[in-house]
Amino acid sequence: MTGVPHNIVRAVIATLMLLCVALPLQAQVIEPARGSQDRDNMLDAMRIFAEKELGAPVEFVVTELRASGRYGFGNVIAQRPGGGAIELASTPGALAGRLEPDLMDGTSMQALLRKSGGDWVAVHWAIGATDVWFAYAPFCRRYGDVIAQYCVGVD
Repeated sequence: MTGVPHNIVRAVIATLMLLCVALPLQAQVIEPARGSQDRDNMLDAMRIFAEKELGAPVEFVVTELRASGRYGFGNVIAQRPGGGAIELASTPGALAGRLEPDLMDGTSMQALLRKSGGDWVAVHWAIGATDVWFAYAPFCRRYGDVIAQYCVGVD
């Protein structure tokens, strides 16, 4: 290398190496592709609770589905296969008093998921929520990569 002193080259290389180590690694957030094992497993983890509350069978229209490492987020609308509407008042959850159809935002469902071993588990979930219940500081700290846009300004 002519024209550039070796000590400057070494300083630049050292600085770049330091930056690579010092900067936090940006977690990669992905949307699992249709037909992928992760997508199917994440939706199945949500389906367990959806079918308990809404009755089986349930399929989802996926609004948002994201994963980053062992954390995930799903935002879906539950329906009957083929697009049939779910009559909330006659669901197991409503009949047992766990769901209040008049106070719900339809069959929307959100879940915060965690991958445990090779299995996805819906750790926190809600059906028909009328607020953004997961924009909560403890959730934002743990699931922040997959719910980042909901956590802006949440301490």
